[in-house]
This record gives sequence, structure tokens and C-alpha cells, in this order.
Amino acid sequence: MGKEGRKFDTKVQHLKYKVLREVARIAFDGDEFQLANSFNDIAKVVAPGPKATMRCCIYKERAIIAERIKMACGGDKSNPNVIEVIEIACDECPASGYQVSQDCRGCIAHRCEDVCPRDAITFDENQKAHIDKTKCVNCGACAKVCPYSAISNYVRPCERACKVKAISMKDDEMRAAHIDNDKCISCGACEYMCPFGAIADKSYILDVINMLKKSQNNTAYKTYAIVAPSIASQFTYAKLGQVVAAIKKLGFYSVVEAALGADMVSYAEAKELAEKGFLTSSCCPAFVEYIHKSFPQLAEHISHNLSPMATIAKYIRDNEPDCKIVFIGPCTAKKQEIGLDRVKPIVDSVLTFEELQALFDSRDIDFSSLPEEALDNASYYGRIFARSGGLRDAVEQALKEQGIDFDYKPIACDGIEECRLALLKASKGVLPNNFIEGMACVGGCIGGAGCLTHEARDKNEVDKYGREAMEKTISDAIRMLQ
Repeated sequence: MGKEGRKFDTKVQHLKYKVLREVARIAFDGDEFQLANSFNDIAKVVAPGPKATMRCCIYKERAIIAERIKMACGGDKSNPNVIEVIEIACDECPASGYQVSQDCRGCIAHRCEDVCPRDAITFDENQKAHIDKTKCVNCGACAKVCPYSAISNYVRPCERACKVKAISMKDDEMRAAHIDNDKCISCGACEYMCPFGAIADKSYILDVINMLKKSQNNTAYKTYAIVAPSIASQFTYAKLGQVVAAIKKLGFYSVVEAALGADMVSYAEAKELAEKGFLTSSCCPAFVEYIHKSFPQLAEHISHNLSPMATIAKYIRDNEPDCKIVFIGPCTAKKQEIGLDRVKPIVDSVLTFEELQALFDSRDIDFSSLPEEALDNASYYGRIFARSGGLRDAVEQALKEQGIDFDYKPIACDGIEECRLALLKASKGVLPNNFIEGMACVGGCIGGAGCLTHEARDKNEVDKYGREAMEKTISDAIRMLQ
């Protein structure tokens, strides 16, 4: 994968990064006209050729690269979802469903045929079973009765990764993946698991570059970067203070911790919980969207507080109305969140850590020569929002610090499957807990689809970062903002 590729988990991530890096390089140095006419330059870097290294031929490889460039430039503007399928890249996975393997011995019992309710099973001249996909309803009856376990249910990686069942296959010759926007929560799990990079999140990297270029030409125009606390588990090749310095070197006026917003949220959410008696968290946009789409009867119990990102952004905006604000973190769902009516006026754009890395390298930033710059000091409790259980612990601390007498019975849901179980119990009135912390990604934000690497999904790193905070209580952190 090469030295630079070792920053990522997979070659798919590295491929996406290379496209983003080259798009950013041209955007920084040129204009939209130059970018529109730079396909060949980008393609030569991403897939040097003359022979294909990733696909059947160089022509298909270049066609897919063209689609990746479109995603790097904002994707399909008519599609409201930030997660999209690159259909031309989605043609290598077998169709999901029950399949007969080579373990079929051609027995004469034909139990599989007998139990099939749709007559979808036939046999060849060797008595080997075959399943007609046009008739099969994936009931699994055949697999249950096969004496050789020769029939199994194959599920595409993207479908297996999607825990909200938003992905299906198009009913056409290509059988490309299709995302149901009415179910999708923009968590990006499908994107990370796709072995061909056929699912991607739209990038707003060009919007951010334009903001930075304008702010460099206008001293009255400031662009703020709000960084998620999960940044502590990323960019392991440099010190965190150097990463902060590198963000400023890109042209950002200031770098602010989203953890400061987390401190503010935990304080407000503790009060709201005590007043209402039952609450679900509002910090993870994918979790909030999941409630609205799958458990709408519980929507009234979602905390009315903005997410930490939006909370600290509002604080900045209230003090400096004409600034621009960019959130940087691991979350693709944040790109969906900034389209919400009450967030859109506050946060201008979102970058993932993958995109930030592309920006760094498009400017050839040498981290070894950079000084260490400190982040604003949130509390330990604000910083541990990055991992599952962090919000739960912070609300407990906020109740104590405010002297609120409340019988706190929280549950921290690690991943959307645990969220579903808790919400299902709550909808039936059998959940023994009165506060649900919901994190759509396993591990919490440190497991987000926009991370450089998921190998760093370690809560201990987040807790270590939290312990480095100068402000030891939530009250101290909030007081600093007043």
C-alpha cells in the first residue's frame, strides 16, 4: 500500500483519499475551470496505467475514477442523501440470497425441493440443486433441511453492514446496490465495508477550500474549525498539538474543541432529564434519525438540545455572526445533520478525518517542522463523548455538579443494534432505564466511517486524552466560556 497508505485501514480508503487529495490540490492552486479539465491529471495519479490494476480494463477503471471525482466534488445534487452508490463500481458482488455450494452431493432425497414453497429449486443432469433467483423468496426452508448444509444465505457486505436494512439490490442487469433514503441514517457503515468502494459519502471539500481561500484574502472573514474529540485516536504519526497547528496552517483562524459543546450539552441534558423523567440523547445524528424513521412514537423523548457540534458552533456564531464554521470529525451523518433547519444556519460545512488528511497532503504539510498548539480545554467528561458510555458518564457527573437529586438509570447503547433493542423495549414500556445514550457506530464516534483507521478504536486513548484536560469539572469548562 505504500508509506502514505499505511495511514488507512484498507486500499479502498487509500484510493478515495488519493482522489480527494488531487482534487484538493487543484482546487487550492487553481479554480473550478481548471478542476473541470483536470480529469486526466487526477486519473494518472490515482491509476497510472497503462494497464488496469483494479478492474477488468483501464477504460472501466478510468470511468469509475471519474465518478469518484464527482463524489469528491459534491456528488449528485438531486439526491438528498450524503451516502451514494457508484453504480458502475458495484458489479462484482454476487446477488444476495440463498445459494447452493459445491458441497451439494446430488442426493436423491431432494428434501430441498419438497419444502420450497415457490418451486424455485431444480436439478441438473447430475442431480445437483440450483435455485431460481426470480422465484426464490429467501425463506431459508431449503437450507434447514439440506443434510450436507450445502445451501447457505449469502449477504453482500454492504447489506450485512447496514443494520437498518436500507440497502437492497436493483432489479436490473447490473444488480447494483440501492439505498432506501427513507430508512438510511447516513452512518456510513455500508461505505466502510464495501470491498470495491462502490458506496461513498459526498465530499464538501471544495466548499471548505473556497472558504479558506476567501478568508486568506479577507482579514475580516474568519473560518473556525471545530474538531471532534475522537481526533485523539487519529493521526497517530504526529502529536495532537502538531495536528492542531497543521489545521491552522491550512488557513483556519482558530481550532475549537467540540468537547466544549459536549460539556454544555451534558449540563443541559441532565436538567432536561430530571424535568422529563425519560430521555434519549441527541448527540449522535444517526441515532436521532433512526428514532425518527423507525420509532417515531419515541421522537417526543429525544433531547431538545443541539448536538455538541451545533452547540459550540452556536456559541461561536452568537459572538461572531459573520464567521464560517467547519466541523471536522469521523462522522458521515454530520454531513446530513448540517442540512437540518435548526443546524443549517449555524454550521457551514463538515469534513471527515479522511478529508482532512487529503487537505494536509494537498498542501504538503511537514508535521515534523510544526510546533505543538494547544486546543481549548474542555473537561474530561466532554472529551470522553468520543466513545460509547462517555455521554452516560458525563450526564451523571452533570447531575452531581448541579446538585440535582434524580434516580439516574442510564443505558449506553454501543452500535445501532443495541440502540434498536433499547428503543424497542422503551416503545413497549418495559425498559428499566430512564436515559438512553445512543451511538450508531460500534465503539462510539471512534468507530465512525470517516476515521482514518478503525484499528485505533480504543476507549483507553480517548480516556487518556480526557485526563489531559486542564478543566477537571464540567462546571469549570462552562465557566471558561462565560
